[in-house]
Amino acid sequence: MMGINSPHHRTLNMTTASSKAGHRKRIREKYGKASLDGFHDYEALELLLTFAIPRRDVKPLAKELIKRFKGLKGVFDAGIDELAATPGVGEHTAVLLLLLKEISGAYLLERMIGGNPVRSAKDVVDFLDRACDPAKEALYAVYLNSKNEILGVETIFDGATEKGDGRALRAATERSARVMASEPEEGFSSSISPRSVIEKAFKHNARSIIFVHNTPEAAARASVKERTLARELESAASSIDIIVHDYLIRGKGGQISARELGWIKGAS
Repeated sequence: MMGINSPHHRTLNMTTASSKAGHRKRIREKYGKASLDGFHDYEALELLLTFAIPRRDVKPLAKELIKRFKGLKGVFDAGIDELAATPGVGEHTAVLLLLLKEISGAYLLERMIGGNPVRSAKDVVDFLDRACDPAKEALYAVYLNSKNEILGVETIFDGATEKGDGRALRAATERSARVMASEPEEGFSSSISPRSVIEKAFKHNARSIIFVHNTPEAAARASVKERTLARELESAASSIDIIVHDYLIRGKGGQISARELGWIKGAS
């Protein structure tokens, strides 16, 4: 019987390693010639994985990730724990995938700031879908200059750790309303503070703001708490001549505009 240290066995190992190295070289050369044009999703992911897992055939793993998370979007939207639990991934690779997504988001945000002026709610929603994570609940403030060009975006509330039907933000607005009733001069002292929103407007030298409450796991609801929050944010902004163009509530199946409902005045 031939031993694992026999010349024949060593030759097979060298041949296999050479074959893997050759495949990696070919896929990198393909990318160098035409970027990702002509790549399947699993091939793009495979190329990325070669930088995290240097000495293994990662094509089967790339295919498994695409299948498990239902596409590239699902892979990059998955959490570190979900990715790391996939056999063959591990924490190191999971961190790389998350880091790449966040760096890409920061790049897109810088690229889009100061570009074409915002002309509609769709423009804002499209911007946030590219620059932020559309899969998490959050309240965003999009700051604009006098030409309605985007100066920056801030996350006013992040409900990513609390799931289901917008409960995270609704609970925060309910706490805010109770605080406001007893301490009207202090504004909100809980999760959502109009004062901090205005401070960020100064930081961006903004002339106007559009708020977007993203609730991906629930239908958009025109609740009393949302109306209260929208009006308080507009009141705080108008006190220093900053316009609130709209407060949008996004959810499954569509979105609601506070301006169209008459909750806020918007631009005159």
